[in-house]
Amino acid sequence: MTIKTIAVQPFAGQRPGTSGLRKKVAQFSQPGYLETFVQAIFNTIGGGAGQTLVLGGDGRYFNRPAVQTILHMAAAHGFARVLVGQGGIMSTPAVSCVIRKYEALGGIVLSASHNPGGPDGDFGVKYNIANGGPAPEKITEAIYANTQTIDGYRISDAGPVDIDSIGTHTLEGTTIEVLDPVADYAELMQRLFDFDAIRALFQRGFRMRFDGMHAVSGPYAKRIIEGMLGAPEGTVVNAVPLEDFGGLHPDPNPANAAELIAVMSGSDAPDFGAASDGDGDRNMIVGRDLPVTPSDSLAIIAANAELVPGYRGGIAGIARSMPTSAAADRVAKALNVPMFETPTGWKFFGNLLDANMATLCGEESYGTGSNHVREKDGLWAVLFWLNILAATGKSVNEIVSEHWARFGRNYYSRHDYEAVDSAAADALMVNLRHKLPGLRDQSLAGHVVETADDFEYHDPVDHSVSAQQGIRIVMRDGARIIFRLSGTGTEGATIRVYHELFEPDPARHDLPTQEALGGLIILAYDLAEFKARTGRDRPTVIT
Repeated sequence: MTIKTIAVQPFAGQRPGTSGLRKKVAQFSQPGYLETFVQAIFNTIGGGAGQTLVLGGDGRYFNRPAVQTILHMAAAHGFARVLVGQGGIMSTPAVSCVIRKYEALGGIVLSASHNPGGPDGDFGVKYNIANGGPAPEKITEAIYANTQTIDGYRISDAGPVDIDSIGTHTLEGTTIEVLDPVADYAELMQRLFDFDAIRALFQRGFRMRFDGMHAVSGPYAKRIIEGMLGAPEGTVVNAVPLEDFGGLHPDPNPANAAELIAVMSGSDAPDFGAASDGDGDRNMIVGRDLPVTPSDSLAIIAANAELVPGYRGGIAGIARSMPTSAAADRVAKALNVPMFETPTGWKFFGNLLDANMATLCGEESYGTGSNHVREKDGLWAVLFWLNILAATGKSVNEIVSEHWARFGRNYYSRHDYEAVDSAAADALMVNLRHKLPGLRDQSLAGHVVETADDFEYHDPVDHSVSAQQGIRIVMRDGARIIFRLSGTGTEGATIRVYHELFEPDPARHDLPTQEALGGLIILAYDLAEFKARTGRDRPTVIT
């Protein structure tokens, strides 16, 4: 066994996006492409000699060879040990949990999250820092700078490591520990939630359907929901992670989890429905014929936090991404705790959580989490809802209806225009920015504009500034339209448009969402000049 330095030329375009570097499998599997990016990570963090690294992925296509490559590179760089999930599997929140528990230098997550898998699908690599959270921009930019000047990578030429059996191996002096990927995470969940109360709920005949979407959360849900909590076998469906997610799109929203939505709308629907995504950090909550928006889910979790053992001491604050609806803002006001509005990307919550300024966080893109780790956490959110249901004895629909009656309803919808020509998408955003000064105080579709700007975030902890994080048009009555370019796609550009209408009157809480938002939807489409600038006359996906 020897350690080799392999010469390589820099690859263009290896700048990490919102959640690491995501590209097509064909691009990642080019000779030297993955190695170059991983070498740039190791260069940025100082090599890693004598340190602990955590490694795991969602099991998508190319996960296993990537794990072997990274193990051999970590050994070549002198890491003292690498903690890797059995079979190369570990959910994103579990990676965060393990980093924190074992005080690792950081971790590498192999996932493109909710993006499609398979040989023609997407792959991704993300570095998480010692607090368990995604690397902040100053680190991701340093990684990118390294990719532009790199001339070689270090790797061991030893044979493959057995990652399918739990145990310990030695590679070039580095200890490779293959872990049960569920155990540490399940232990943490048991400390946070009232498992006895949830177990009693199932014993009373409560019925649930959890759709693992053939993604990484399936084994976690099987172990915890069916195993530890005693739900009947078959409660968790699509539980086996597959390299192509069974040909499905592993994004837990009503469009991509249509089977779950249909079951929950049937005459014999279970009491509770839930789903999680490719790497286990997103969630969808569904009542009977009622998909709960992620914005409402965050607000309801915050409003009921005192019912859950791990949060009975009170919460320090709530944080949400800017495009996420303001539903949680009114809960924060009622609880007399601060509310923080950040750019999209879980990394922006890390400083607030570390400083104990926020306890609960959420994003409209089906992400919810807390200070128990530094990632959003799909199964955690499902367990939180189960704990609320067990403590109140109420249904999902009753809890949502009562919440709206108390706080008002935020009608909310996101329209995605996917795979738009990048130049056309950039031009559309530039044109919108030029219009902003003239929109203030104007009456548009029956709403008077209070604020029209390009969101700029000033981090209250490290005082960093993040500019151009999304165009906001905020009305005096609380209605909002948001435009932003997504950083999670791998082909062209995705333009996301968010529509929000606040309705305080309970008599008007049962309107179809798209109908309630109709005026704002037309206004947003016309303001952006979608047809003229992109050729699109309708969004690709509506959630």
